[in-house]
Amino acid sequence: MPDTVLYEVRDGLATITLNRPEAMNALNTETKVALRDAAESAARDESVRAVLLTAAGDRAFCVGQDLKEHIGLLAADRKTGAGVTMSTVQEHYNPIVRALTGMPKPVVAGVNGVAAGAGFGFALAADYRVVADTASFNTSFAGVALTADSGVSWTLPRIVGPGRAADLLLFPRTIKAQEAYELGIASRLVPAADLAAEAQQVARALAEGPTLAYAALKESVAYGASHSLGETLEKEDELQTRAGSSEDHAIAVQAFVEKAKPTYLGR
Repeated sequence: MPDTVLYEVRDGLATITLNRPEAMNALNTETKVALRDAAESAARDESVRAVLLTAAGDRAFCVGQDLKEHIGLLAADRKTGAGVTMSTVQEHYNPIVRALTGMPKPVVAGVNGVAAGAGFGFALAADYRVVADTASFNTSFAGVALTADSGVSWTLPRIVGPGRAADLLLFPRTIKAQEAYELGIASRLVPAADLAAEAQQVARALAEGPTLAYAALKESVAYGASHSLGETLEKEDELQTRAGSSEDHAIAVQAFVEKAKPTYLGR
C-alpha cells in the first residue's frame, strides 16, 4: 500500500506530495497526520531552503476531507457522544497551515487539478501557486453545512478581497483556472502538461535564492496584514537591518558589480 504522503529533500528543496490519486487526494486521518508531520519536518529542517507542495495524479490536488471516512466518524460520535470528529481542525488542519505559512522559507503549491475545501486552504497557505490550466478551486464548506477551516477565512479575503471571499464562501462554486488567475488565486497559470516541470522550476529557483530575504519578506507581509502602517514601517526597518548585515546581501551586491550569478549561503 503506497504512503498517502511522500516526502523528499533534495538539494535544499523539500517536496511534499499528496499521494491518494485514486481518492482525488482526499484527506483521511492517515493523510492528515502524514501531511502535518511532513510540513512540520520541512519547517524545522535547516537544510530545507524551499518547499514544493504538490499531488499525485492529474484529476485533483486535494478535494478536502475524505467524506466517506467522515460519515463513519460522525456516526461513531453519535453513538459514543465523544464528539472527536471535528477535533481534526485543531489536531491536523491548524498545524498544517501554521507550518506552511509560518516557516521561514518559501512554499510553492503545484496545483494539478481540483482544490476544494481544506485542499483549497492548503493551496492558499502557500506563498506562490503554480496552477495547471485544467485545475479548479471550490471553497465547498457551506455545501456540506460547515464553516471555513484550514485558514481560508484568513487567506482568501487577503487574496481576493472580503466581498469576493464572502461570495465564494456563501455560494460555493467551481472557480476555473483562468478565473483563479484573474482573481490572484493562481500566481502562475501553465498548461497541464507543463505543471510538474514548471512548479519544480519555480521551487528550485527559490531554493537557490536569497532565503533569508525570502523569510523576511514572508514575515513582513504577514505582519503588515494585521498591523498599522507605523508598526509595519518599524518592522521593515528591523528586518531590513537584519537582511543588510547578512552574508547573502554582501554576496548579492558583489555579484551584481561583477555581473555574476550569486551563490547564496542562507546566512
